[in-house]
Parts: sequence; structure tokens; C-alpha cells
Amino acid sequence: MTDQARERSVVEAAPKQLFINGKWTDASSGATFDVLDPSTGKVLCAVSDASPEDGMAALEAAAAAQTAFAATAPRARADMLMRAFHLLHERIDTLALLMTLEMGKPLAESRGEIAYAAEFFRHFAEEAVRVNGGYQVAPAGGARFLVTKQPVGPSLLITPWNFPMAMGTRKIGPAIAAGCTSVIKPAAQTPLSMLALAEILAEAGVPEGVVNVVTTDNAGAVMEPLIRSGVARKLSFTGSTAVGRRLLEQCADKVLRTSMELGGNAAFIVFPDADLDAAVDGAIAAKMRNSGEACTAANRMYVHTDVIDAFGTKLAEKMAALPVGRGVDDGVRVGPLIDAAAQRKVQQLVTDAVERGAKVLTGGETGNEPGFFYPPTVLTGVPESARMRHEEIFGPVAPLTPFSTEEEVVAAANDTEYGLVNYLYTNDLTRALRVAEALETGMVGINQGVVSNPAAPFGGVKASGLGREGGPTGIEEFLETKYIGIALA
Repeated sequence: MTDQARERSVVEAAPKQLFINGKWTDASSGATFDVLDPSTGKVLCAVSDASPEDGMAALEAAAAAQTAFAATAPRARADMLMRAFHLLHERIDTLALLMTLEMGKPLAESRGEIAYAAEFFRHFAEEAVRVNGGYQVAPAGGARFLVTKQPVGPSLLITPWNFPMAMGTRKIGPAIAAGCTSVIKPAAQTPLSMLALAEILAEAGVPEGVVNVVTTDNAGAVMEPLIRSGVARKLSFTGSTAVGRRLLEQCADKVLRTSMELGGNAAFIVFPDADLDAAVDGAIAAKMRNSGEACTAANRMYVHTDVIDAFGTKLAEKMAALPVGRGVDDGVRVGPLIDAAAQRKVQQLVTDAVERGAKVLTGGETGNEPGFFYPPTVLTGVPESARMRHEEIFGPVAPLTPFSTEEEVVAAANDTEYGLVNYLYTNDLTRALRVAEALETGMVGINQGVVSNPAAPFGGVKASGLGREGGPTGIEEFLETKYIGIALA
């Protein structure tokens, strides 16, 4: 089978309908929307476009399944997740190709994401059997306090396009582990990975109605009625801060529990005593994962004046050498951006920075090839007034700004409404801890450019979100604490 024939075969075999109450079904209106290959701009396939009525049918299915699923033994829920974990690994090549075709990232990164996604199922399978409570003698002695945990209830899960499988398992894993049913709305750009995941979960033994998937390119019309219905009890969203704010307003009406993983504006700080080669490698990891289309991507790079020239030269050489192309091709390290709008925004941000005095060390201009590509780009001397100092770039652009003192760079790093993650490179342990504690973020990477780990709590402060995903706290987002007072005669 040729490569093109295999691509067609994988897309043709992928589910494209809604998954409601354990059954594949077309949208009630019969409507569909197109999914594009961002490396060519051409249509891959069409998938069902859910209506508000379809969304409500999915939520009603989740609500009907909630009581029975909450009563399922924790070990049984853990076993479902472990079966799904193994199925993801068994099908990693097919799933990776499907993801690359709809999202664009290189196959090696797609395989890495499938493995990463599977780890959330394994992690929460282990957490499912460790949900605990407490027993306490009342201070006055006449009663006992019993504390227990119960599932929040039917949950709405909204996932982004940049990590279409892992952002799903990071929400579905703890929901199943806690005993919550759910309705998942994947991004319109990348629905195929989530639909494939639904198929795997059904095969793993997840009961009908526990996991439902509705695909649509009109998210607001479909999801707002579900949020306001009073049937759902939880919303978990990953996406932009602007959309997160609107969703929080909608959730206030019925006082839904919320988890919000929103935008970022990560600072990457290089002190003069840092190992420059390690810092350059860390910068590429922090910047170029997913071609820079990540909320954790290094968005502002502050490099000490003593080393910024050497650092910039090394970084530009390595960035320029990264092979760009279709993610399915051998050796490609940088795929396309998700769509034409993303490509235009990155170019606008680079043009703005250059007009304000930044110097281009490599890249900086789109080519004429088909697809939504942007070359790995390094800018130096990016001024405070540049838009990219305040907006998420979401592309393969590394903007360098010099600094002189620790106090100056900490103040600059904290001068943003966002607070998801920052990175710092130094060989001074005391400085590393001092700066890490001073940075206003939910996560800090010290001498490492990637912090994400299923066993660690992921999330931010300020406008970067509410709550945590992953780690020992991730399952708590789907649990309510109940206190039972017992009087003693």
C-alpha cells in the first residue's frame, strides 16, 4: 500500500458520526462540516455537525447513566481505563497518522502524544482506587465526623485542537476514575482523534451513556444550552482565556463546578551562569513542541546581556536547521500551523516586532508552498511595546529580550495577566529556588523546557485558569466532599 493509499484508508476507517449513548449516529439535521489537512489546505473528510438538540440528547444520556456508573466499583472503573491504556498503545501508529493528518504535527510528535495521552488513563486508573475520606471525633466529644467523596455528576468537557488526544484523556481519565459521566466537545479542526478515542473507550468496556462525543463547528450554539440546562454539574475547558471568561459567565447561572486551563505567556529566562548549550536545547523544547502551538510554549525569552549574543547565534543556527514539511514525511521536525488564520496572526506579530526595532536572526517570512507553514524564526531585541510580548504567539517564533538583573527579569516575567508556566536556566541552586518562588505561575521548569507530566498537577494562576489537571489533585476536580455528622447517644 502506498503512503497516500494508507492515509486515505486511515481517514476512511475513522468514525465520523456523533457518539451518543453508546451508539454512532448522524446529526439530527444531517449536517456535516469539513476537516482540513493543514499541510495542504485540502479537505480530508466531513464529520457530523451536531445541533443543540443532539447536544441535549448526549447530556440526557450522560445524566441517565450517572447513578449506575457512580455505583460502579472503583476497581472496575480502573480496569476500564487500563484496557483503554493498552488499546492506545496497540493502535499508536494508526492513531498517530490520523492525528498528523488532521492537525499537522510530525508523526514522531503524534506518537509521543498518543503515549502521553495513554499515561493519563494509567495514572487515573491508579487514582480511582485511592479516593479516600476521613473519620474524626468531634472536638466536644459527642459526635463523630465522617468525610467521604462522591462524583460531581454529569460533566461537560471541551478540548482544544493542539493536543487533540491528550487533552481528552486528561479530562476523561479523572472523570471515569471519579465515577462521572460526560459529554465531550472536541475542537472542530481536530474531531477525528476524539472520535477514535470514543471507539476505544467503548471497546474497553465503558458503559453506554458514560462517554458521549458531539462534534460541531458551532460550539457556542451547542454547548451554551447544556451549560445552562441545570443537568450538567461540571465544566472542564481547555482553550483561550477570552472563551474561558464567557464560559465562566454561563456557568455562574447554575453554579457549575469549573476547571479552566486557559492561555499562557510563558517567560524563558537564561541567567549568565547557565549552561548555554543546555539552555538552547531547552528553549527549542519549550518553543518548538507542537510547532509552538501550545499554551506552555515559551512566549517571551529573556536572556542576560552577557550571553544574549552567543545564545541568539546558537539558537538561530539550530532553529534554522529544523526540517519543515508535511508531518507524514520522514525527518520532518516542524509541521504546518493549524489554519490560515493562525498563519496570518504569526506573520502579523513578527512584522509588528520588526517594525518596532526587533532584528531577525532567522526565518521571519512565510513561503509560497501550499498549506499553513511558517518557518522557525528567531528575533532579538524585541521591545516591550511589541504585540508578541503580550499576546500568545502560538507559532514557531522565539523572541529574545535582554535583561541585566534578577529583580528586573522577575518583574518583567510577572508583568502579564497570565500565569501558567515559566522556565529558567541557571546553575545557582539558591537563585533557582528564589526565582521559582517569586514567579507568579502555577508551574516552573528549572533547567528543563518541558514540564508536562500526568503525575504532576498541571494548571495556572491569574488569567491562565482555575483548578489543576493531572497529578494527585486531578481527580479532586471531579469529586465533591460530603460531611456526615453522627451523634452518639
